[in-house]
Amino acid sequence: MRWIVTKVVKNLLWNMGYQVFVLLLPIVTIPYVSRVLGPTGIGINAFTNSIVQYFVLLGTLGLTMYGNREVAYQRDKPKQLSNLFWELTFLRLVTTGISTLLYLGFILLSGQYQTFYIIQGLLLVATAIDFSWFFQGLEEFRITVLRNTLVKIISLILIFVLVRTKNDLWLYILILTGSQFLGNLTLMPYLKRYVVFPHWSDLKIINHLRPTIEMFVPQIATQVYLQVNKTMLGALVGVQASGFYDNSDKIVKIILAVVTATGTVLLPHTAHSFAQGRNDEVEDSLNKSMHFILVIAFPMTAGLAGIAPIFTRIFFGNGFDPVSNLLVIESIVIVFIGISNATGVQYLLPTNQLAPFTTSVVLGAVANMVLNVPFILLWRSNGAMVATVFSELLVTAYQLFKVKDQLRLGLIFREVWKYFLAALIMGMSVRIFISVLSLSSLVALLGATMYGALIYTIALLMLRPTVLQEMMSSFRKVHR
Repeated sequence: MRWIVTKVVKNLLWNMGYQVFVLLLPIVTIPYVSRVLGPTGIGINAFTNSIVQYFVLLGTLGLTMYGNREVAYQRDKPKQLSNLFWELTFLRLVTTGISTLLYLGFILLSGQYQTFYIIQGLLLVATAIDFSWFFQGLEEFRITVLRNTLVKIISLILIFVLVRTKNDLWLYILILTGSQFLGNLTLMPYLKRYVVFPHWSDLKIINHLRPTIEMFVPQIATQVYLQVNKTMLGALVGVQASGFYDNSDKIVKIILAVVTATGTVLLPHTAHSFAQGRNDEVEDSLNKSMHFILVIAFPMTAGLAGIAPIFTRIFFGNGFDPVSNLLVIESIVIVFIGISNATGVQYLLPTNQLAPFTTSVVLGAVANMVLNVPFILLWRSNGAMVATVFSELLVTAYQLFKVKDQLRLGLIFREVWKYFLAALIMGMSVRIFISVLSLSSLVALLGATMYGALIYTIALLMLRPTVLQEMMSSFRKVHR
């Protein structure tokens, strides 16, 4: 048991460390790229990337989550594990190949941005050789984290060296897509530890088709309200509106990467526990994970909303003022997605409850599409963001409704008011701090962030939530 806990903690630290790195990296790149490429360049990248992501989704089917889960089920059986890898890899090559052909047809029919579409298409090739699902299922997060970190550093250097003017938009897109492709290649040498060439007659590729399609449905729905907003904004309003939405979304996704890091780590662990019949361990893991998510999601929501005006001016530069309101609106989804990540990715999927998970994201996607058109026409980018918030709220509410008889939600959420109150005090304090002092510099932004963190910490210490007491108790035990 101690070994299991240690491995989970190690994986969480590896993943969290990487997410912190991912959090810091755009602080350097996005301000530079926004100023060099401008709102139009950022918008073209956002719009064309949203299109290619539909074809990437088609190419992957539901293989990423399905493969992660199935590897967790089979990781103690070397032969079955190796065969599973080849079965899913061949299936992905076929589906990605079909998707690539369809994408090429789309490019031929498109009358605008063809060059950018072609470069974005490199993501389809990268998808075909993406084996991260395999190592995540094995809980070998060190391998994927080191790979991803190296790729990010190389792409960072290339962006600053090569992307110099608005005309370098194609080069910027090539660096992003090319680094993804080369990064996936670096995973191949590690496969020989776990995979051997199979007896082709032993492979049962077709057996995986139906479950991957079942996993594909929720991913389609998820992708709808991740990408369709940028697509519809670009089509109904213009690529600049798509760029504003994308810049806000990038910042929120960076924060969400930290909030949802536990989901990536705990999905294979929970799946393995479930496969072994350790149901009490499954619920205990979810309970602790949810408290961890909530204690960081609330302050991140309030903090981002509080610093949004000054952050937008400093971070993006001239021409990006609409992003400030978008950040305030979108910050709300940090809490919603944090909760749904716990109930969906950490519980429903690993315990093989695909139907309610699928229904939740389908409901969210339908709501998003229904609300998008009138909201975009009324409020442009702000309307698309409001539709996104409503969609995520619906997803979260439905998942909680479906698990209410399986989990002790009262126990899980009993202290949510403490996190909310502490975060509310922090957010209001930060906004007053900024407005009273009329701050607009990078030093001021850092100062406001540190001030907010201090206020939240003091508020938590006064409210004394159980999760904080447990963390302090564990810290004392380690240092005895």
